[in-house]
Amino acid sequence: MRQVTQQELAHDPLWVARKLLGCEIRSTSPEGEVGVRLVEVEAYRGGDDPASHCYRGRTERNAVMFGPAGHLYVYFVYGMHFCINVVCMTDGVPGAVLLRAGEITTGLELARSRRPAVRKDVQLASGPARLASVLGITREHNGVDLTDPASPIRLYHGVPVPEEEIRSGPRVGVAAAMDLPWRSWVDGSPAVSPYRRGGRRRPRTRV
Repeated sequence: MRQVTQQELAHDPLWVARKLLGCEIRSTSPEGEVGVRLVEVEAYRGGDDPASHCYRGRTERNAVMFGPAGHLYVYFVYGMHFCINVVCMTDGVPGAVLLRAGEITTGLELARSRRPAVRKDVQLASGPARLASVLGITREHNGVDLTDPASPIRLYHGVPVPEEEIRSGPRVGVAAAMDLPWRSWVDGSPAVSPYRRGGRRRPRTRV
C-alpha cells in the first residue's frame, strides 16, 4: 500500500474526511502491529467551527492542530479515553479529522487483547475511544507524523470508497454546531458507531 503524503492531507477537513474513508492506519509497537481500515470520520475546522478545540485560538494543548498537515492530534476525553485525529490544512491554519471507527485488518489477536471486554470483533474499533485503544495510541503519540515511513503510526491509501457508498450526517455528541453534516461513514459497514445527538447545558468541545 502507498503511504498518504502531507500534501494530500493539506486541504479542507471536509474534503479530507471523505478521502480518508477506506484508508488504513497502522500502529507498530513492541507488542506487534495493528491495522484498521477507516469507515467513519468527522471533520473539524478552526475559528469558524464552535465544536472545534481551536475555536478560541491556539493553546499548548491544541498546537498540533495548527499544522503541518499529516500529524496526529491526540486528546484525552471524559477523564478516561483517548481520541485520535489527522491534522489537515496548511501550516498555521487549524483543522483536523477525528477518526471515529474502523475494521481490523491486521493484528486481530493483539486488538482483542487490548479490548478484552468487547464481545464481537466488528466492535473492536467501533467508536473513537475503541479505535485509539486497539491501536495502542495514547497522549504520548501526540504530534507523530503519519506520513513518515519510520513513524510508529502510519496512514496508507486503501481501496477508494465509491461516492455512492458514502453517507454524511451530524457529528456525534458535540454541544455546538450539532446539526452540521460533517460526519461521514461507509454505508453498510457494521463497524460504524451508533449515532448519539449532542447538546448539553455545559458545552464540551471535541477536536
